Amino acid sequence: MVHSVFRHFRLHILGMAAVLFPFLSSGAAEKYFEIDIEDAETGRGVPLVELVTVNKMRYVTDSAGRVAFSEPGLMGQTIFFDIHAQGYEVPKDGFGIAGARLKIEGGGSATVKLQRRNIAERLYRCTGYGVYRDTVLLGKAAPIAEPLGAGLVAGQDSVLATPYRGKLYWFWGDTGRMSYPLGLFRMAGATSELPGKGGLAPSVGVDLKYFTAKDGFCRAMADVPNPEGVVWIDGVCTVLDETGRERLVGHFSRRKGLESEYEHGMMLYNDEREIFEVKTTLPLTERWRHLAGQPTKFKVDGKEYIYSGGPVLNVRVPATLKDVMTPSKYEAWSCVAPEADPSKVEPTRDWAWGNAGPISSKEEARWLKDGKIKGADARFSPEDSEKPGRRVQLHSGSVRWNPHRQRWITIAVEFAYHEKGSPSPLGEVWYSEADSPEGPFQKAVRIVTHNNQTFYNPVHHSFFDEEGGRVIYFEGTYTNSFVGTPPTPLYEYNQVMYRLDLDTPKLREAFGR
Repeated sequence: MVHSVFRHFRLHILGMAAVLFPFLSSGAAEKYFEIDIEDAETGRGVPLVELVTVNKMRYVTDSAGRVAFSEPGLMGQTIFFDIHAQGYEVPKDGFGIAGARLKIEGGGSATVKLQRRNIAERLYRCTGYGVYRDTVLLGKAAPIAEPLGAGLVAGQDSVLATPYRGKLYWFWGDTGRMSYPLGLFRMAGATSELPGKGGLAPSVGVDLKYFTAKDGFCRAMADVPNPEGVVWIDGVCTVLDETGRERLVGHFSRRKGLESEYEHGMMLYNDEREIFEVKTTLPLTERWRHLAGQPTKFKVDGKEYIYSGGPVLNVRVPATLKDVMTPSKYEAWSCVAPEADPSKVEPTRDWAWGNAGPISSKEEARWLKDGKIKGADARFSPEDSEKPGRRVQLHSGSVRWNPHRQRWITIAVEFAYHEKGSPSPLGEVWYSEADSPEGPFQKAVRIVTHNNQTFYNPVHHSFFDEEGGRVIYFEGTYTNSFVGTPPTPLYEYNQVMYRLDLDTPKLREAFGR
């Protein structure tokens, strides 16, 4: 999770809404020229498309793929827009210039269709201000209850989500506010209804109901007594306590920043207070005997476990409240002796659950580079389907059982800072699958590209799966952090949802069945 300062947006959401709706009801929306950017295959509007005029005025499509254009002195003229669309092919003219020339007329419209290069389809922005800003300006209906944004949120980092007591519970890390550059750094939270039980279909959107303070801005969801530092939570999942009651648990880390940690331990959600409370603290030297990443459940010989870790599932614990709070109950997936240092030993081909520290995808990538193991023996470093011999170093993501594929599938972002020519060092999303949650994940297909932008901590929301798991949904954090390129207005440091059809020819060709 990354601390970002939000300086790009100064308008208060409620104030904006109070201005916009009377303005539109008066018919003033007719002054806008509507630009629609559509996916040529599906006809759906494409969000996150940038249109730049010759004099460098910049516009970005909202979640419906719309731009509401109105500029004094330019109406009635033909305007050229340079178009930048992550994962889409933009038409070029005879000079090789990618974009479109549009005759701008108030109340008029134009549609530009783009061919998708991404295997996954970008659907909408999930968080922040102005999700359907241009749709509202144009006086058109939006599919979600709060089209200008909920919770007075400017941006949010790294989502965790799980069904709990008949609803979906959502949690995010650092959250930017519209009223001041410094926001909330003790986790934000919201709920939504499940699809088919009062909630929207995942292809349409998510109506988030934030836990808020009196000023309407989302409030802290982690009650950690020491106020110093930021608090991040991961490993959120549900377990049963000794009475059979469902409980919501997670791991917390109170930190100075990315590298320095003050304390960490396990938290338990208090349903009466609607907040996570510290249940246990762990030594700072304890790096793996706790929940982490995006957990999932799996039965082994009739016993249910919680598998966790990131991006691979390399730690497990029995799925009870008592066990997840007891460090000695955790096991690690490893191929080194318990007393050995993984960075200094020769790995074996014999992997097993035990008390040795877990092997991470980073360590395995180092083994491959140093020649300690061969590619065929790798479990977490799949081969690029389009470049035989090239290994993909997975950085963060999720692993879920998929009933359609009858395999475990991972959606993960690649760590590619070491590789020249990568479209983005932390923005390329890959799909892989294996017969067991521990791998081996032997092959990977790139499903999303983010050119010179970051898209980290992607997570597959299996509770949104459709058609028996054939169609899946995943989201991640879109930002310019770690790349240094200009941020994308409105989308910067926010969550973006994608949809993936697992019967796509490239996936079937790579994995069969």
